[in-house]
This record gives sequence, C-alpha cells and structure tokens, in this order.
Amino acid sequence: MPPLNLNEASSIAALLLNKCASITSATKARQLHALILTSIPATSKSPYVFNNILSMYARCESIQDSHILFDKMPDRNIVSFNALISAYSRKPHLAHLAFRLFAELQSENLRPNGLTFTSLLHACSGLKNQVLGSVLHSQCIKFGFLYDVCVQTSILGMYSSCGFLDCAEKVFCSMQDKDSVAWNTIFFGYLENGRTMEGLQLFDSMLTARVNLTNFTYTTLLSACSRLRDGLAGEATHGKVIVSGIAPDLPLYNALLDMYSSCGDNEAALKVFGKIKKPDLVSWYSMISGYANNGDGEMAMAMFVQFRQSSLFTPDEYTFAAAISATRAFPAADYGKPLHGQVEKVGLGQSVYIASTLILMYFYYGEVESAQRIFISILEKDVVLWTEMIAGHCRNGNAESSIRFFHGMLQEDHKVDEFTLSSALSVCAEAASMKQGEMIHSLAIKTGYIAEMTVCGSLVDMYAKIGNLAAAELTFSCVTTPNLKCWNSILGGYGYHGKAEDAFKVFNDILQHGLKPDPVTFISLLAACSHGGLVNEGIFFWNYMKGIGLEPSLKHYSCMITLLSRAGFLEEAENVIMESPFGDECLQLWKILLSSCVSKGNRSIGIRVAKQVLRMDAEDSASNVLLSNFFASTGRWGGVSDIRRKIRELMLEKDPGLSWLELINDIHVFSSSDHSHPQYDEIRAELPRLQGNLTQSEADQFMLDAVAV
Repeated sequence: MPPLNLNEASSIAALLLNKCASITSATKARQLHALILTSIPATSKSPYVFNNILSMYARCESIQDSHILFDKMPDRNIVSFNALISAYSRKPHLAHLAFRLFAELQSENLRPNGLTFTSLLHACSGLKNQVLGSVLHSQCIKFGFLYDVCVQTSILGMYSSCGFLDCAEKVFCSMQDKDSVAWNTIFFGYLENGRTMEGLQLFDSMLTARVNLTNFTYTTLLSACSRLRDGLAGEATHGKVIVSGIAPDLPLYNALLDMYSSCGDNEAALKVFGKIKKPDLVSWYSMISGYANNGDGEMAMAMFVQFRQSSLFTPDEYTFAAAISATRAFPAADYGKPLHGQVEKVGLGQSVYIASTLILMYFYYGEVESAQRIFISILEKDVVLWTEMIAGHCRNGNAESSIRFFHGMLQEDHKVDEFTLSSALSVCAEAASMKQGEMIHSLAIKTGYIAEMTVCGSLVDMYAKIGNLAAAELTFSCVTTPNLKCWNSILGGYGYHGKAEDAFKVFNDILQHGLKPDPVTFISLLAACSHGGLVNEGIFFWNYMKGIGLEPSLKHYSCMITLLSRAGFLEEAENVIMESPFGDECLQLWKILLSSCVSKGNRSIGIRVAKQVLRMDAEDSASNVLLSNFFASTGRWGGVSDIRRKIRELMLEKDPGLSWLELINDIHVFSSSDHSHPQYDEIRAELPRLQGNLTQSEADQFMLDAVAV
C-alpha cells in the first residue's frame, strides 16, 4: 500500500480525533489510541492530537492512562494540564493530585486560565478544604479572573460546599453579571447548609430578578419542600414546572418523587413515577422508601419485587435498607429474613447502613439475639449502630443491657451524638436510674450537645419520670427557644405528677409560641386529665384534637376510656370503644373498661364487657383474673369458681409486679415471693430493725400529740 500523502493523513486524523469525543469505554479508547498511533505520521502528532486522546481517557474514567500519556507527551500546553487537572478534580480521593499538577504547570512557565481555576476550585469543594480554597481565591485575583463569571461561580460553590456561606454571600453580592448558574449555586448552598427558609426567600428574589429558571432550580426548590414536608408548596412548584414548559430531566423527576413521598402523597408519587421512561436506582429507592415511611409496607414490598423483576440495576445498600424497613407489616420470616439472605448473597453484609436497618427490624420482632449477632459481625461499627443497640434493648424492656452498650460505646472511644445521648436518657427514664441520668447529663454538657433540642427534651422527660420534677423544670427553663418535643416533655412531666393545671398552662404556651400540637401533646393532656379525674377537660381536648385534623391513635383511645371509666361514665366509655377503629381487635381497651366495672360494681355493663373479653381471648391470664374479680364483686360465686378452676387448668399466672432501687452503680430488682437476690438473708435480717424504728417513730409521735393536748 503506497504511503498516505499529507492531505489524506490530515483527513484520517480529523476523522479519528472526532471519534475521540464519542468514546465512553476505556477498552475502545485504547483501541482508538493504537489506531491513531499507526495511522498518523509521527511528524503530525501535535499537542492537539495528544490532548484529544488525553481528554478521551479522562472522560472514560481511565485517569491512569491519561497520566501515562501526559508524562510521555513531547510538548504540553495549558490544555494538556487542564484536561488532567479536571479529571483529578472530579475524584475527591484523588483531588490532591490536581494541585501537584498546578505546581508543575507553573514550573513550566505556563499561565493558568479560567478553566484551570474552576477545576481546582471544584477539587477544593470535594476535599471540603476552605483554607486551600481561600488561597486559590487569592490566586484568581492575582491572575486577573476577579470578574470572570465562571470562576466567581466556582468560588461561590467552593465556599458553600465548605460550609462558609457568609463568604459565599459576599462573593455573590460582588458579582456584577449573575447568570442562572450563579443564582442556582447560592440557592443550593443555602439548602446544603441547612438554611432552607433563607433559600426560599432567595428563590423569591430570583423570580423578581427574572432569572431563567432551569431544571436544577426546580430540583433544588423541590428538595426544600421535601425537607419542610410542605406538600402544598411542592404541588405549587410542580405546577410551575408544567406551566413553564420545561422538559423535566431525571433528577427533576426524582426530586418530585422524593417531595411527594416525603409529604405522604404516595398516589401522586406513583403518577410521577409512571412518566419516567428509564427510572434509575434513585427513582426506585424513592418509591420503595416512600411507601415504607408512610406505613404501606405491602406496596413497598410489591414495588421492590417489581424492581427486581423489571430493572437492570442491582439493589444498592440504600434500596435494600428501604425494603427491609418495610417488613414491619409482615412476619420476619416472610420478607425480613429472605432480604437479609439477599444482602449477604450480594456481598453487602458489612454495610453499616443495612446492618442498622436489620438490627432495627429484628428488635421490632423481639429477636434480640439475631440483632446482637448482626452487631457482633460488623467489623467497623459506627455511632448509629451503637445507638440502635442502645435504643433497641430499651424498647424490648432490657434497660440494663442498654446501659451496658452505652458504656461499651464510650470505652471504644466512639464519639456520642445527640441521638445517642437522647436514647441513653430514655433508657434512664424507663429504668428510673437517676445517677446514670445525671452522669449522661454531665456528658451532654461536656460534649456541647446540651444545646440540642433532642437532648433537652429527653433530659426533661428523664427527670420528670424519675420523680425529680424540679430538675425537669430547671432544665426546661434553660432552653431559650424550646421546640415541640421540649414542650411535650415538660407537659408530660406535669401530667405524671398530677399537676393538670400546670399541664394546661403549658398547652396554652405551646399555642402562643405558634407551635402546632402533635399526637404526643394530646396523649399527655388526656393522661393528665385521667390522673386528675377531669372529664370535661378531657372531652374538650379530645374534640380539639379531632378538630385540628389529628386522628386519635390507640394510645389516645386508651387514655380517654381510662378517664371516662374511672369517673364512672362506663356507658360512655363503652360507646367510645365501639366507635373506635380498634374495638374489634384491641383487648386492652375492653380490659380497662372491665376493671372499672369491677371497681364500680356495674353488673349490666360488666356482663357485656366480660363476654366481649372472653370472645376475643378466652385464655388471657390478666383477663381471667379480672373476670374472677368481677364475678366476686357482683356476688356470682359460681362464676368465680369456674374462672379460678379454668386458671388452674390453664396454669395461667399474672405477671408479678416489680420494684427496684438504684444503689451505687447497680439496679436491684425485687418481686413478690422472690428469694433469688444474693443478699436475701441480709435484707430479711434488716427488716425487724426497720419495723422497730417504725414502731418507735409511731410511739414518739403519739407522745408528742399527747403533750400537745
């Protein structure tokens, strides 16, 4: 074959170099590189040719090939350096190498341009290094890029990513020609740094300034609506997208999915999902987690099954975690354990994110040993995993193990966060462990988390439940702007201690501070009314709750029935149960009413309630004891004999009540007829002395009364 002339070589070179721009596979990139080497004469291999090949490798995520070619280039220019700097800046774990190239660039007497600085500033964002970013900012000024919009926008993004939003605002205000990218960058910065409301105010300014709104603008705005759980604002934003005529891209569709799911509108989310031609992992995750978080476990699992059948994607740790969190609607063996098996099969068994969800699932089903096995199997445990173990044992009634895990976490030098401290304080509240609670209070002060609302609310709740209402009030008084959880904690504290009037005053304070009461608020209020026998007030709060759109839960019905039945309104209590959605399935509500029928001696209602209890569970031990007491109170001794015979046949026993006291660092538990305590003999020996002291005290008081007379 005769050698190519110069024109032919130039045509082939142009064709091959154009091909570089469309290659996305590293293997194909190497093949094209070899073809270029053999097809183009060495004399025509200018920096332009090498720069195209270098950029091709960078685009194919083959940075190693890019750098090898870069080192072999006979002549390098600023384009060569920019191509490799840009490739490194996109990889946070390699971003530091971009700055080595910047130093090398200057050593070769090349002058950086705007693209050099935008790439390096992007690297600073990935590294979260504000100090290095500030140095680059000064370099931008030194080289004359102070008024370059692209460079200014990159500086703006760097400060936002590093958490220095004040600096970002100064850069933004100094920009003379702000384009939509600059506006979007500062808008996103507000959300990224948790200043959502200020971000929404900025959006209003964008509308006033007639900024061209893009897909990214609407995506960011929808993310703000999701964080605020503002469904109305989210729907309005969706309407703006439709009216604008903009063609939504996949990130915008995913933002719509997340917004509707976060706001509890699964039906709207499903409609949006149906419009996505090629949903990605984020799309599927949003749907699965949306159904799971909104309590529709059945649809969440159906969506996960559809994902496995129709999608080409392999589930990642977040998708698996979303599916696992939906298994509460089913027995663990149906979906939870098979999902656990799939996790292990695909090699995600060491994922801390999945492990924490599995631990939560197993604790929910009461399979404590399974949760402990997962915890032990994870080699690198984080604070979330430890917190799940602390909270999980507490929810399963094992406060001692919760405290042990909390101490184990501290011994392994894990830094506690506000959620860990809040969980540990909840354990102390349940176990009435005052000394442990005070120690954790000190730790919260030491670590600076005392200012966190979650911790403050848990502290108030803990002190109230262990009987130290004064400490609860003092802790609450130190909070400058309490959130609803803090208010609910002090309100509940007053309710526990029978101070209904103080609880009502707190409720008024909640309203005056512009906060909307939640279901927890009304549980505390109804409990306070129940403890004080305040029927009219309880009915008022019951109607108030329903009037603001809150549906009563099982706990609300339990409080209301307790209030009515204790006050003697047995027929009204029975009607409330019958009208509730739990009347046919919740034995506890009927047992509350039956107990009051026993104490009030109401035979007519008691017989109806007793039949209902027996129909729902004829073998429940506590119910049979109540029935025996009811028959005894109404003189039906034949019924008493039958029930007691039945109890003996079924060998049912009522769980004994427990008492406990905290001594030094141990909690000692006692129950009736229990001789298992290691110091039982010493305790028995001490009783006569205490009885003697009590008798002596009574005698002394008698003498004082006699002298007074």
